[in-house]
Amino acid sequence: MELNDAFAAALKGMRTLRHMPQQRFFGTTSRAYMTHLEQGRRGPGLAKIEDLAAVMGVHPVSIVVECYLQKNPEMDLESLLDKIRQDLTYEYSEPVPATISEPKSE
Repeated sequence: MELNDAFAAALKGMRTLRHMPQQRFFGTTSRAYMTHLEQGRRGPGLAKIEDLAAVMGVHPVSIVVECYLQKNPEMDLESLLDKIRQDLTYEYSEPVPATISEPKSE
């Protein structure tokens, strides 16, 4: 499943579970844009995800997590959350290499 399609399924699923019509989002986004999002024709930025989440009363990460669960149906919520916990608490055993090299002194 493509990422935009997964986001579309996540957004529409979360919205319908909460019995919220698209009109409820129209102060946050236009009807056309909401339709594009729910049809997978557009992908939102972080600020828009935050706005949509606020209307539904959920954390923005919840929409993103649901999106990736839709994209990878073989993964369950607990496995994904374990992966996220591991990613966020990883301690580097070696220094991370610099991305910009410093000028050499002569």
